[in-house]
Amino acid sequence: MNILVTGAGGQLAWELERSAPPHHTCHFLSRSQLDISHADRVNAFFLTHKIDVVINAAAYTAVDKAESDTDKAYAVNHFGPLNLANACAAHHAYLLHISTDFVFDGQAYTAYQPDHVRKPLGIYGKSKLQGEMAIEQSPLKEWAIIRTAWVYSSHGNNFVKTMLRLMSEKPSLGIVGDQIGTPTWAAGLANMCWKSVDAKLSGVHHWSDAGVASWYDFAVAIKKTGLRLGLLSNDIAISPIAASQYPTPAARPHFSVLNKDSLVDSIDDTSVVHWQEQLESMMSELV
Repeated sequence: MNILVTGAGGQLAWELERSAPPHHTCHFLSRSQLDISHADRVNAFFLTHKIDVVINAAAYTAVDKAESDTDKAYAVNHFGPLNLANACAAHHAYLLHISTDFVFDGQAYTAYQPDHVRKPLGIYGKSKLQGEMAIEQSPLKEWAIIRTAWVYSSHGNNFVKTMLRLMSEKPSLGIVGDQIGTPTWAAGLANMCWKSVDAKLSGVHHWSDAGVASWYDFAVAIKKTGLRLGLLSNDIAISPIAASQYPTPAARPHFSVLNKDSLVDSIDDTSVVHWQEQLESMMSELV
C-alpha cells in the first residue's frame, strides 16, 4: 500500500519510520512538508499521490502552551484530522488517527473504555476531542482512532529524557505521585499501528503498555534503570509530591489508565508488554 504518515520528526512517526514494513511504500512528512491544518495543501498532496492509507501522527502536544496558543492547537488537532478525513473520503483511503487520554477528565476509578464519556479538562484535550469528532462525523467510512498516553522514545523530548537530565543535575527531585496512568514506549505503539493498518482496524480503541504507575513510580524506575545502565552516576533522592504542589497552566487528569481489550481482541494480538520492560528496552538505546 501507498501510505502517508504525518508528523515526521515526532516520536511516533520516527518509530513508525524505522519499523515500516518493506511491503509498503511510505511517505513520512513533517509539518513543513505538509501542513495538515490547510485543506488545500492536503488536497493537493492527494491529487498528486495515490494514497491508500494515512497514519496521522501529527499533533500539537504542548499541553500547557495550548492554553494560550489556542488557535494553533485547534488548527493541528481539530482541523488537521478534519482535512485528512475529507481527503481520505474523497480518494477512498483509510485513516488511522492517534489521539490521547486527555479527552477524559481523569475522574474514573477503573481503566477507561473507548466509549467512556469524553470530558477534557484543557485546550489540548478539547482540541483533540474535536479532531476525534471531526473524523467520526465525516463522510469517511474506513477509519480508526487509537488513544494512547504517556508516550516516550529514545528520539525527541519526553519525560524519560527530562528525568535523566534533571537526575544528573539535581541533588534531589519531587515528582507528582497522585496522577496515575501507564507509560507507553512509542516503538510498541508504532508496532501496533502497523498491525492495525494491515488489519484495517475500525472504530475507537486504546493502546498503552501494560501495568500502571504514577509519575513518581515512573521516575523511580528511570533512576534505577539509568544507574544500572550507566546513564546516571548519582543515586539521588526522589520524593512523591501532590499535583497541587506543582501547578501548571493546564489541568491534567489524575487517572488515565486505558483499557486495551478491544484493540487486542480486534487484531488478535496478545503482545502487551509491561511498561517497566519497555522502559528497559528504550533506555538501552541511549547507552
